[in-house]
Amino acid sequence: MRMGVLDVGSNTVHLLLVDAHRGARPLPAYKEKTDLRLVELLDKSGSIGKDGAQRLVESCRRAVEVAEDKGATSMLAFATSALREAVNGTAVLDQVREKAGVDLQILSGEDEARLTFLAVRRWYGWSSGRLLSFDIGGGSLEMAAGIDEDPDVAVSLSLGAARLTGDWFSADPPPKEEVRAVRRHVRAEIASVVGSVNRYGVPDQAVASSKTFRSLARVAGAAPSGEGPYVRRTLSRDDLQDLVKKLGSMSAAERAKLPGVSASRAGQLLAGAIVADAAMDLFEVRSVAICPWALREGIILRRLDQIEGAGFGESDDSG
Repeated sequence: MRMGVLDVGSNTVHLLLVDAHRGARPLPAYKEKTDLRLVELLDKSGSIGKDGAQRLVESCRRAVEVAEDKGATSMLAFATSALREAVNGTAVLDQVREKAGVDLQILSGEDEARLTFLAVRRWYGWSSGRLLSFDIGGGSLEMAAGIDEDPDVAVSLSLGAARLTGDWFSADPPPKEEVRAVRRHVRAEIASVVGSVNRYGVPDQAVASSKTFRSLARVAGAAPSGEGPYVRRTLSRDDLQDLVKKLGSMSAAERAKLPGVSASRAGQLLAGAIVADAAMDLFEVRSVAICPWALREGIILRRLDQIEGAGFGESDDSG
């Protein structure tokens, strides 16, 4: 069957269509995204304005039309940090439901971390042992750790790359004192949860997903996306430390010229690098593997697991 996934994130509205069935790897059939940047459309009161809500409605309406045109038989639609934290988030969801015909489900930060972990676990398999996963979005940082498909612990912090850039930086490139201030803030927030994550055991492998980590790895020399998802890509903390210094002295326009960095994400890459560096340092991780699967794939996998209530040992009427 062809399944649609509509991901309303803090940066983008992302539509992914996959051909999938239980027990098989979901095969991407079509994808498109709109750079809506909801997290930047929040006003001082924390509400999404009329224009932002209308743009979201139009993006969702188009996604439904495209999914239908491409033959999707179902749609999983969800929203993350920006709508979750918007003061008028419920009202905006009502508008999307009424005008675009999409029932967006708000994921909690913990749900984001758990579903991303599921995708990471399925990609790397049981032989990877105890996993520690990091994912940096536009509005939040998700971390999870565990030995099974459902992690022992899942944490979400409001340390997204777009959020930090908008809240802490006043210039491009930002002054050194602002970089230092956001670095202190990020490290204090992550340090507050290290103990609760580590109490379950030392990970056998650390994994990172998200566009931010993929871009940082590409700038550090990882293979380009055109070489396919099965090429092993990693990011070391030594390279990341150098990148934080390098990115801090560059404007967004200069960062956009780096390999793997889009113009739409260049402005927030420094903040993302600061978060990645802090997470790897405080969790004493020297290198992370870059996982091509993340939250959207986790949503798909969870749905496939639930279809028809399928489970081992159910009756087979074929004979």
